Amino acid sequence: MLGRSRGFGAALLAYAAWGFFPLYFKALPGVPAFEVLAHRILWSLVLLCLVSPLLSRFGTARHALGKTKRLSMVASALLLATNWVTYIWAVQEGRVVEASLGYFVNPLLSVLLGVVFLRERLRRPQLLAIALAAVGIVVLIVRLRALPWLPFTLALSFGLYGLVRKRAGVDPIGGLLAETAILAPLALGLVLFRARAGVGAFGHDLRTSALLAAAGPITTVPLVWFAVGVRQLPLSTVGILQYLTPTLQFLLGALLYREPFGPAQALAFAFIWAGLAIYTFDFIRTSRPAPPAAAAVPPLEGRGGTLDRPGSDA
Repeated sequence: MLGRSRGFGAALLAYAAWGFFPLYFKALPGVPAFEVLAHRILWSLVLLCLVSPLLSRFGTARHALGKTKRLSMVASALLLATNWVTYIWAVQEGRVVEASLGYFVNPLLSVLLGVVFLRERLRRPQLLAIALAAVGIVVLIVRLRALPWLPFTLALSFGLYGLVRKRAGVDPIGGLLAETAILAPLALGLVLFRARAGVGAFGHDLRTSALLAAAGPITTVPLVWFAVGVRQLPLSTVGILQYLTPTLQFLLGALLYREPFGPAQALAFAFIWAGLAIYTFDFIRTSRPAPPAAAAVPPLEGRGGTLDRPGSDA
């Protein structure tokens, strides 16, 4: 029980930290998104190199960079960088609410990607949830007369990232160490180029330099919390907690930053939230552990044979 409580606290801290990320990126308004991304990669790599020996993750990272997984890790690194820079830009441009939509859609998109690429079968509640989310997106396109490319880019890049990482079978911390190592040469090149041109943000003032260096712990510490939490919690709990992040982002955008949230967005969010509610209920229902064999109720015999017990897949 103590371990599960500790796991819940760690997972809660992780999802809350990710939910408050807009506060950090808003504090760097004068730094281009790609430069913030470069510092996030480099300082994360530095911190991960320091903590990985304590967490025994160097072996995992070396394995991830081996011949069998190298291509997958390059793909996941590029997808992660795409997701990160898109979100940083969205926050800096005052589009936090729109970006949060992408992370609300992401779980449903991940289910769809599992069907397409992993040949997973959809249950009827999952199919209904995806259909409602699709209706919400169509409503947004029709009402705004524009393709919502920002939430779509965030959801697709993170969904594909999760798919690649699932196939690679690498743990979160060791995998991030490998990904930042892959991206580090490009990130370092960008930082040095801007510094040589005299437009680099790092070193110009103490506040900005400290904030850029803080990208390391801000990125890495929540990941450690997540790794601790997901190891000690049932999947149903993790499935519910994951919505804390986009909910906090949405509230920050709508209430703190006063971003526009008109009828079109409200209607689209209503459909997507309805889909998420159905998905979450089905996820919790199907994640319940099976009863012990000794306590199991014998199957009921009907005219057509053995009847399904309550709680079985639809």
